[in-house]
Amino acid sequence: MPVCTTRDGVDIYYKDWGSGRPVVFIHGWPLNADAWDDQMKAVADAGFRGIAHDRRGHGRSEQPWDGYDFDTFADDLNDLLTQLDLRDVTLVAHSMGGGELARYIGRHGTSRVRSAVLLSAITPHMLKTADNPSGVPEDALVQIKNGILGERSQFWKDVSEMFFGANRRGSKATQGNRDAFWFMAMHESIQAGVKCVDAFGWDDFTADLKKFDIPTLIVHGDDDQIVPIDATARQAVEIIRDASLIVYEGASHGLAMVPGDKERFLKDLTTFLGV
Repeated sequence: MPVCTTRDGVDIYYKDWGSGRPVVFIHGWPLNADAWDDQMKAVADAGFRGIAHDRRGHGRSEQPWDGYDFDTFADDLNDLLTQLDLRDVTLVAHSMGGGELARYIGRHGTSRVRSAVLLSAITPHMLKTADNPSGVPEDALVQIKNGILGERSQFWKDVSEMFFGANRRGSKATQGNRDAFWFMAMHESIQAGVKCVDAFGWDDFTADLKKFDIPTLIVHGDDDQIVPIDATARQAVEIIRDASLIVYEGASHGLAMVPGDKERFLKDLTTFLGV
């Protein structure tokens, strides 16, 4: 099983498909690299090298007790890119992974990076404040942590409904989407689950986004019930100097896995890659 051992000795699992210019996928919470399988196959089939890793505490990676903060996640990503000697990389990040991507650029720059894709990303700031009235209330974040600590298996089943918009009339989300979400979520450690909420709920990535000097595609559903578009994507496109925003009407947070939206995203992604 391929692993990258980080500077602090944590084994990070990754999958590496195809050959060509590298496209590195960064998963959301509480998922793992498997969430990107459709996109990984598409880019590999198109002549790229698709790489996706399980964040520490998630999937097949080690589950240390500490290190569930964005500086650490960004440095883990840097370890992966450095150990594989990846250059001219397109970074593609979903949800919480958008914070990892942003912090990576904030800390390590873009010398290895060609372009970036932020999908349903948490950037620049999730928390509802006076300056970010469309954000997620602090009470909601506390309820998420309580749900994980209370009975996480049922909690993940419940969250999957909003994640994929399965509670909306006419939703194309499948039971398979929801089952896959639950399966991946149950492979995240409970410690990682709770600590990641603290990280993505309260971190502000505005300063990181201002350091982007690469073409950036932002994709977000306007019915995202997890990461509100007005608090994130609509602000991020104004901060990043060379960014464009594509809004998917009626799409959910997990749009890259839902039939219909998934195919649309694959087309937008490969177009952005220059296929």
